[in-house]
Amino acid sequence: MTNYHFIGIKGTGMSALAQILHDSGENVQGSDVDKYFFTQEELERKGIPILPFSSKNIKEDSTIIAGNAFSNEHVEIKKARELGVTFYKYHEFLGEWLKRYTSIAVTGSHGKTSTTGLLAHVLEQSFKTSYLIGDGTGKGHENSDYFAFEACEYKRHFLHYKPDYAIMTNIDFDHPDYFVDIDDVFNAFQSMADQVKKGIIACGEDEYLQQLQTKVPIIYYGFSASNDFQANNIHETDNGTEFDVFVRNTYFDTFHIPLYGNHHILNALAVIAFCHYEEMDKKVMQELRTFGGVKRRFSEKVIGNQILIDDYAHHPIEVTATIESARKKYPKERIVAIFQPHTFTRTKTFLNDFADSLNNADYVFLCDIFGSAREATGDLTIDDLLAKVKDGMLLTLENVEILKQFEDSVLIFMGAGDIQKFQTAYEETLQLNM
Repeated sequence: MTNYHFIGIKGTGMSALAQILHDSGENVQGSDVDKYFFTQEELERKGIPILPFSSKNIKEDSTIIAGNAFSNEHVEIKKARELGVTFYKYHEFLGEWLKRYTSIAVTGSHGKTSTTGLLAHVLEQSFKTSYLIGDGTGKGHENSDYFAFEACEYKRHFLHYKPDYAIMTNIDFDHPDYFVDIDDVFNAFQSMADQVKKGIIACGEDEYLQQLQTKVPIIYYGFSASNDFQANNIHETDNGTEFDVFVRNTYFDTFHIPLYGNHHILNALAVIAFCHYEEMDKKVMQELRTFGGVKRRFSEKVIGNQILIDDYAHHPIEVTATIESARKKYPKERIVAIFQPHTFTRTKTFLNDFADSLNNADYVFLCDIFGSAREATGDLTIDDLLAKVKDGMLLTLENVEILKQFEDSVLIFMGAGDIQKFQTAYEETLQLNM
């Protein structure tokens, strides 16, 4: 048994990795700020200690894993360097750990977390499966058959991984604080593809993924007949979406997912294609129908005659997809988008695109931009986006009661910052009036 100490254990990836090591029989603790994060609930449930940051946390017999957000000047990292203990950054350790298993890296500019969650759910019904999901969920076994994990392209961190398989959902320009342009993003994904050992499952609807040059087999999935795996005869039901799957233009089976929206169908196709490639029984794939979702991805709550949805959408394509899902699931209700932009660089780069995506809602409220410590704010403000949104209004913690007027409506709280505090504040106003 190894003693592991996580610096920044409340991070989504760090929390998940800590749980995997704990479940695998290792001794795990970590440190972080005192502020509440939803990721700490599962850590606390599993009895994993969370300590305040202190140099005293670093012991000579520990292996240290540090979150990617922490610099070498951090008090605990400095202490670890002084003592000369075994030290990894998060992505470095994950790259070593996955070598123990048949590994499947799930990557892409959008849809990583939902697809990883879907894949992990399907696999673990039939196999011992370890998984690391970007919503802070992690599970380990001492002897797993598969390891499904989310692989992030930011700062090319996923190049530390050499997985057996990769599922690639799409290539899009995001993280403008790091990537120069779409070609820079594509080059990163091409480098990732070069490191995959057995096969790649890629979305054929994505023009950039179609340009990948690979040394291993590449299987394409999508809606057009040119894909190896095609979804056809799609229709929405009262409890999800049903569709037929054709494998190289031959009918394979009919599937049901308890979700709405084309992006969810594509995610399901990716999982079906992987399972088929691994020669799994259809019964394994049919577990798609029992998927309960992942945290902060269309997480619903009904209060009175309103439906409140919490979603991580923070890019125009994700905002569009989330609103589309709400429209398909609730075709008769008004859709109210409450959006908090995440980082000034992303807001500035996609200002017009954000406006276009938000205008798909019936009403739009904007919360102030959630900035990042790694960027300069410039002269951009939330007013620049407000000016481009049709009849948009500013939402603050002081005026959340304004949302009460939208009876029989769907309220979607979207963002990657702390948008949840606006939903919490609104729910508190509702309880006061009960």
